Amino acid sequence: MGLLSYLDSVKARDPAPRSRMEVLIYPGVWALGFHRIAHRLFRWRLFFLARLVNHFSRFLTAIDIHPGAKIGRHFFIDHGFTVIGETAVIGNDVTIYQCVTLGGTDPSNGVAGKRHPTIEDGAILGSGSQVLGPITVGKRARVGANAVVTKDVPPGAVMIGIPARATLVDAKEYQKSFVPYGTPCSEMFDPATQKLEALQCEVEGLRQRLAELLAERDAAREVPESQSRTSA
Repeated sequence: MGLLSYLDSVKARDPAPRSRMEVLIYPGVWALGFHRIAHRLFRWRLFFLARLVNHFSRFLTAIDIHPGAKIGRHFFIDHGFTVIGETAVIGNDVTIYQCVTLGGTDPSNGVAGKRHPTIEDGAILGSGSQVLGPITVGKRARVGANAVVTKDVPPGAVMIGIPARATLVDAKEYQKSFVPYGTPCSEMFDPATQKLEALQCEVEGLRQRLAELLAERDAAREVPESQSRTSA
């Protein structure tokens, strides 16, 4: 039942397969299966055997997941060529596209501890994106194609660019459905369009304030004129 649920979750995110059997031959599915074995061996401190399974999986699938990485339910790697580091933590329903790296910082300084990212539930990492260091990508966040993320990503944010910056925060109302490749195609998410809209709002606010000031000035002028007519 768990396998069928997983295959259905992949099929819901990828329109290409026509059956569960097609999903079952995906390299990302096999890589995750091998990782479950390698991770258990790693927890049993059978490090050489864990790495052996890891290298065999990489040879077959072109996906390199360190046995120490912690991965939740319904994790989907589409196409492959992905690298996931030892201390990476991946939540539930996370989608990663091809050529993504969850990399660590200062890998040769001899300091143990968290070096790789934490990807929270429902996040999507677009193709070619690089998420580097012990940072957190929040729930339902989207990292666009080829973005380089070196700082924490707020929940629901859309991150694009090098270095990546948030173009939209708290996207619950706009992104209830799945966003392929983590890159919305609507103009409402385009940074240039958003800046123009922000400037337009600012100009409208300034016009309204100017109109209020002019009205106050005209009202102030009318008072002395009325007083002079009364005294006359």
